Amino acid sequence: MSDTGYEIKGWCPGALRPMMSGDGLVVRVRPFGGRLRRAQADGIASLAAAHGNGFLDISSRGNIQIRGVAEARHGALIEGLRVMGLIDPTPEIESRRNIIVTPFWNKGDDTEILTTALTQALALPDMPELPGKFGFAVDAGANPVLQDASADIRLECDAGGGLILVADGMKRGKPVSLDTAVPEAIALADWFSQYKGTATRMKAVIAAGAEPVGHIVPRQKGTFVPKPGYTPNGAIVGLAFGQMSVETLSTLAKHGSLRLTPWRLILVESARILPVIEDVITDPSDPLLRIIACTGAPRCAQALGETRKLGSTLAPHLAAHQTLHISGCTKGCAHPRSAPLTLTAQKGGFALIKDGKAGDTPSVSGLSPDELKDYI
Repeated sequence: MSDTGYEIKGWCPGALRPMMSGDGLVVRVRPFGGRLRRAQADGIASLAAAHGNGFLDISSRGNIQIRGVAEARHGALIEGLRVMGLIDPTPEIESRRNIIVTPFWNKGDDTEILTTALTQALALPDMPELPGKFGFAVDAGANPVLQDASADIRLECDAGGGLILVADGMKRGKPVSLDTAVPEAIALADWFSQYKGTATRMKAVIAAGAEPVGHIVPRQKGTFVPKPGYTPNGAIVGLAFGQMSVETLSTLAKHGSLRLTPWRLILVESARILPVIEDVITDPSDPLLRIIACTGAPRCAQALGETRKLGSTLAPHLAAHQTLHISGCTKGCAHPRSAPLTLTAQKGGFALIKDGKAGDTPSVSGLSPDELKDYI
């Protein structure tokens, strides 16, 4: 228990190691390569309906969470996921396989090759021991799109198209090849484990002054803005707060395999025209896409206030340029980084933080839900 009154787990839930929340177990499924085949997506929907509360979340690391699972139903759920090829051999391997993949890849390209090789390497027994939230990003397209996603070790391309290895927090990377990229990434993870001290993320080690050798190539500055729309790889659609019902997931799966993203958007492979689907956002200007909200009370036992219903109420009041983070407590699980506007639930109402995180010092405190629209 922290001095703020909430419990800091220090790790993310998995499928084999779920986390208890206010509405039951949260079972996080980490799709291999960030992709769910149609049958897998439809199967997850069926399992979530049978063993959960019928709702699923897309996490900020591109994973899918089955909510409201009773402890007595967990074993049957895992067996169903295992049959579909969605379960790692052990909880330890599952925890290490924390990989975010750009959704804009094509079969047989560098991204797919690197992701497969990294997945295999992280399953080996001689991997360095890493903190529970430590992760990797494979972003090997011509232009990086994952630079704002949560990752500690990155594979991306420089301006000349060369592959570089990046320690999060550095402005330069180490040149690598398709053959050396994954061994070098594992070596960088080992370097982190030697220098980390009490740190749990790469950026903190870099900020403290340690730097790995050979990182000499300037990174590209990413300019990608994620939004719904049609791409050469398929249709990108949004979900309010990253949440959907099992019916929505099953319907999306009818139109193509699904690639999950860290932006709480889903890419439906090869889709060119999608019909209207309940709870699916296709309008890139929809203000709900600019609100980040955790599950809140009562589904999270540590949340001090309701969040998502409030987000829907406040959405029409957001200016076109504004982004709003609503957090049920000062942990800020849904968005651990700074946001232009953050509302944090307190025992006496909501606190407003400008250009900060959920736990930062607020500019105004004790606001009632009815007052909030006047402050954003």
